[in-house]
Amino acid sequence: MNKILLLALVAVLILPFCTTSKKALSGADKNIPLVSYEKDISPIIKARCSPCHFPPEGKKEALDTYEAVKTNIDDLLLRVQLPHDDPKFMPFKMKKEPLSDSLIQVFKLWKEQEMPI
Repeated sequence: MNKILLLALVAVLILPFCTTSKKALSGADKNIPLVSYEKDISPIIKARCSPCHFPPEGKKEALDTYEAVKTNIDDLLLRVQLPHDDPKFMPFKMKKEPLSDSLIQVFKLWKEQEMPI
């Protein structure tokens, strides 16, 4: 009986620190929509980053594929959140409307979800 109580106590003390257990117990992940490249990210990139980042017209870093966006996600997030008067702010010289906070959040969520296709 003491062994069972000891095991239960150990489980109660250790379980909250286990990442997998936290996800299973929290249930919070079920309420967050899954963001995908094909459904969510690609349409934003096409609408807001073309033609500058779409070869052959574009002369900037290509963002026309999943791999290109995945590779450049940190730089992309940094540049769209810079002050609008910063020379590195995107979209460059305000050629397109800046991304709204909600669109930036979509990119952040996609990155947090390990960038599903």
